[in-house]
Amino acid sequence: MKSKLLMAAVAMTFSAGMADAKTRLLVNCFWPPKHFACSEVLPTWIEEVERVTEGRVTGIIPPKSVAPPPEQLASVEKGLADVAVQFNGLIQNRVTGPLVAMQPFTGTHDAEQMSRALWATNREYFPDEFDTVELISQFVISPAELYSQNDTPINSIDELAGRKMWVLPGPLAAITKNLGSGVVSSPAVKSNEIISRGVVDGHLGLDPQAVKAFQLLPYTKSTTSFDTAIYSTSFSVFVSKEKWDEISPEDQAAIMSVSGDVLGVAFGARWNQAAEEAEASYEEAGITVVEADPAFAEALANASAFVTEDWIKAANETGIDGAAALEFYKAQLAQ
Repeated sequence: MKSKLLMAAVAMTFSAGMADAKTRLLVNCFWPPKHFACSEVLPTWIEEVERVTEGRVTGIIPPKSVAPPPEQLASVEKGLADVAVQFNGLIQNRVTGPLVAMQPFTGTHDAEQMSRALWATNREYFPDEFDTVELISQFVISPAELYSQNDTPINSIDELAGRKMWVLPGPLAAITKNLGSGVVSSPAVKSNEIISRGVVDGHLGLDPQAVKAFQLLPYTKSTTSFDTAIYSTSFSVFVSKEKWDEISPEDQAAIMSVSGDVLGVAFGARWNQAAEEAEASYEEAGITVVEADPAFAEALANASAFVTEDWIKAANETGIDGAAALEFYKAQLAQ
């Protein structure tokens, strides 16, 4: 009888311990601490995770990033962080699907809309592409814009080809080089070092909030506005598989209810707000907005087509129907 009572007491203690057990997530953020991704979006998501799991899963953001931007996925795989956000362009040797939202002249000027469309496309065409971590969301930020640093706006292929441009590395750099432009590339965070010194007379690849955040407004004279976004960038949010496995299926489902397109839309909406705030400061900064000549837009889109052709081929090689995924993404944007 004593033995049965002891076993019952142990079982009750164990159950109580399980009920009180908590999982704490180290949520890394590679942007500066004051950036809204680190100070608003991710903290709000952590609060939501704690709410829907009734405190069984909590989170904390370290005061500085545990790894540089290119190594966010690696930081989770190595156990340096439990949750991280990765720019998909830096891991295209690992994942191909989310680059569907990074095809030239495909996106819109609404990051919230693009983020929702990307997650829907992910669920339909490439939900299992991440095999070393648990993917919980993907999102798209406000698109890159074309800026002139002298008094002449860039509004023709010849004008663009005749410039020396700072361009974001990757497809945009390849496109502008093919057109004959002189190209200087660097990570976005180093753009000020080049643009502010007058090394170039135009730049392509930064969205409005980045132009303001990197203090480039004083060196910019005009921007050329296209109906369809020239180029957008996408990101993935993921959790360590080991940490994810510590969480009960019920709490996993609860976390996903505030992740997926919910978190993606939160990122996108905040980027929209930041872009609008930056654009509102153009007039005071003396930046003129010029509508793109339709002939220029068409010529630049045609000159960019090889990027999408290459992506569809790469997607097909990984087992993703690239053309179908792209059309699905576009259809989501059209809704």
